[in-house]
Amino acid sequence: MQNNTPVLVAQKNLWTENPVMIQVLGICSALAVTNTVINTLIMTCGVVFVTGFSSFTLSLMKKLIPRRVRMIVQTLIIAFYVILVDIFLRAFLPDISRSLGPYVGLIITNCIIMGRAEAFAQSNAPIISLWDGLLSGAGYMWVLLCISVIREVLGFGTILGFSIVPAGFVTWTIMLTPPSAFFLIGIMIWIVKSISMRKEKSK
Repeated sequence: MQNNTPVLVAQKNLWTENPVMIQVLGICSALAVTNTVINTLIMTCGVVFVTGFSSFTLSLMKKLIPRRVRMIVQTLIIAFYVILVDIFLRAFLPDISRSLGPYVGLIITNCIIMGRAEAFAQSNAPIISLWDGLLSGAGYMWVLLCISVIREVLGFGTILGFSIVPAGFVTWTIMLTPPSAFFLIGIMIWIVKSISMRKEKSK
């Protein structure tokens, strides 16, 4: 068992080992749902919920799960929480559920969730595993929200559907296409890596 404190877990997941910026995980959903802030916010909240509670559940059950079927059980538990998210969206946010389409169901394929289950929940206590899952999802969330803000402002001239650009602003059609998210992620990774390298050199 690793010596993980809540502060250290938060620091790793939000910055030094950020799942998107450092580990380059969850990129497919970043390309698909970051055209508007509201879609991104709902999608990433779902990922935070699933990552946190699947890690918590798997940590509780880790001594009961035979090693040879561990991956199958992990997938089933993750799928259970994804179904809960899907049901909630269909019941209370039907328009957003239709807008996100199949991407909510594809949360189950997000590498971050299985990665935290294997790398952390299998060897740590339930509460710290819950915290790790929530913060890992939050690390994923802030990156995608940054991308979605840029894409929505430049692509639609709005934030959460409200116009914020001056009259005559010409929207960038390219920002409505998935490749724009790919380039924005690349730029953000470059910036984060540069900051990290400068900090290491200063030490």
